[in-house]
Amino acid sequence: MTTPATGKADEAPTSALRSIKLVAWSFLGIRSKRAYQDDLSKVNPMHVVAVGLVGVLLLVVGLITLVHWVVAK
Repeated sequence: MTTPATGKADEAPTSALRSIKLVAWSFLGIRSKRAYQDDLSKVNPMHVVAVGLVGVLLLVVGLITLVHWVVAK
């Protein structure tokens, strides 16, 4: 649907929270296709990439910390 004043399509505002939720569900691998498609149409791909990289970094740092904690005992 387009607005008469601008002629641009109405878009739901993308949010960091929506991108974080999309990436978190993707990490877990339990996401319905309909919900995935709905979220995918409403997020900025660059936000998803950035959140994904931060998620991977946090996962790696968490695993390294866990290994150091277990080995230290």
